[in-house]
Amino acid sequence: MSLYSIIDVETTGGRASRDRITEIAIVLHDGNKVIDTFSSLVNPECPIPPGITELTGITNQMVADAPKFYEIAKQVVEMTEGAVFVAHNVRFDYGFIKEEFARLGYTFSKKQLCTVRLSRSVFPGLPSYSLGNLIRFFNISVEDRHRALADTLATVNLFERIMRAQNGLSEANDFINLGIKETRLPDGITLDFLHNLPETPGVYYFYDENGDVVYVGKSINIRKRVMEHFASQTSKSAKLHAMVRDISFEETGTELIALLLESAEIKKLKPAVNKAQRQQNFPYVIHYSFNEQGYLSFDILKPNKKLRKSLNIVNEYPKVSHARGALYRLREEFELCPQLLGLENGTSACFDYHIKKCGGACVGAVDVQEYNERAMMGMTVISSHIEGNMVICDEGRNLEEKSVVVVEDGELYGFGYFDKAEEIRNPEEFKNFVKPYPSNPEVKKILIRQIAALPKSKLVTY
Repeated sequence: MSLYSIIDVETTGGRASRDRITEIAIVLHDGNKVIDTFSSLVNPECPIPPGITELTGITNQMVADAPKFYEIAKQVVEMTEGAVFVAHNVRFDYGFIKEEFARLGYTFSKKQLCTVRLSRSVFPGLPSYSLGNLIRFFNISVEDRHRALADTLATVNLFERIMRAQNGLSEANDFINLGIKETRLPDGITLDFLHNLPETPGVYYFYDENGDVVYVGKSINIRKRVMEHFASQTSKSAKLHAMVRDISFEETGTELIALLLESAEIKKLKPAVNKAQRQQNFPYVIHYSFNEQGYLSFDILKPNKKLRKSLNIVNEYPKVSHARGALYRLREEFELCPQLLGLENGTSACFDYHIKKCGGACVGAVDVQEYNERAMMGMTVISSHIEGNMVICDEGRNLEEKSVVVVEDGELYGFGYFDKAEEIRNPEEFKNFVKPYPSNPEVKKILIRQIAALPKSKLVTY
């Protein structure tokens, strides 16, 4: 018999990492009937915004003497133990409860079922699948909308209607298991094993019957990504199904370290199924110069070590076709001249000029400064250049640690973890906590993309 914890939370806002729970209700259900019920206001330990009070009716005064989340955490664990976590828009409610437990240093991980998606599948054709619309459509009696227990009981009513539908149970199981059938899993891999994988950032490894790694991947949610491999019907998934006999993983704390570790592991292990990021050598370069008229120009070379030092290198590539592809991208996105990109030879107007795709830098018909501004923007897009030294500090794999990535002289030095209590007085000291890893243009591309998205508070330059 399956158990389902049907849950609703009210909160101070819409972001789990920032906002807090103000009320929670849980109804334990066996698929046929209600077994137990729990509900409580929760002191969020922060003010409730007026707009939220207007929507839910929950005031700061009402939660002032309510238990804090840690005081009801044990009951939440007991009411959800061994059960599928069910909610209307499960990502929202599950995300908030998972975040509250994370603040307590506890990993909350459950199978999940979303009644929005399930209703859409079992009752197709309705104009809207919001809880309010479904309440009206099915004429469900609700006394106090936008309060946790009332909304949970409405979701229970909806859940029971779904379960009574002809295909309700099978659809629910498909959603819980992401469409994976146990009989279609590789030998030695079970649904329970997959559901016990962590929902955290990290790198995962697929092994064949000889214990050799055949595939390395990364994700911000290891469990979800691994399950997706076995749920899809691609030729790659078929190959993995035939080869995989075991799975391991390494949690990384952040997406950045997951990306860096994945890249390093693929290059080291050379898994049979991985095609990208296997390259070890990058002999071709795009470099830039200014021609006699002052236009910024590019070219592709395969230089020796001595010549490399004299070039203004933009990026390095394993194949000349990859370098040409990057320049073709600049030609399209920034309307640059193919002659000045080194894609076409000639001393007169380029072909694109005749078909009005080039403004005429090749014949001096474009203002040099205006053209060079566009060319510089394009160079920034494909550049693998990182300036100087920096340290990136972010979340660790648990509450007691932080992660660190060290960049030295524009190259990856390494990454690792340190205790939050550690007193670090000089950025150089971070190098004591990292394992060195090889740097290469692919790694630098990862760093550039991730650094651009990071808040300045996580970066230290020196």
